Amino acid sequence: MEFSFARMTVADIDEVLAIEKLSFSTPWSRQAFVGEITENPLAVYVVGRVGERIVCYGGVWLFLGEAHITNIAVLPHYRGQGYGEAVCRTLIQEAALVDIDKVTLEVRASNTTAQNLYLKLGFYSAGRRPGYYTDTNEDAVIMWKDSAAGSTAEPWEADKQVCGK
Repeated sequence: MEFSFARMTVADIDEVLAIEKLSFSTPWSRQAFVGEITENPLAVYVVGRVGERIVCYGGVWLFLGEAHITNIAVLPHYRGQGYGEAVCRTLIQEAALVDIDKVTLEVRASNTTAQNLYLKLGFYSAGRRPGYYTDTNEDAVIMWKDSAAGSTAEPWEADKQVCGK
């Protein structure tokens, strides 16, 4: 089946919420996603589909010359196949399209799988936010990438090959 990216719409939120609940101990609410995609002019959210099924999504805020990745999640059955990397690359490219070359995110200190992905994509650890995750009081690792520039392709077109689709 073909893999493709598109901007998240309100019609996508039920599938996104299902992934969110399988991925995070404190999932975002429906209203949080609705607000992000309908009221936040600084936000870009994408969904990745295999055929018609949403298998991954992510979001980024683009402001003050920086991009802040808010979330990335992949359906459990599709993890380890490059979809998370494709989402992250797409969000980085979204930043580059508006001449933003600094990207940041927070990741749970225990989530070494995600940290390794971000390191692979050129991020580096820049510190910690103690107790950042209120559900477990876990620290967040703050990661930065200093150059998002370099791609002129449409973000979701450039990453089809990442997943081998």
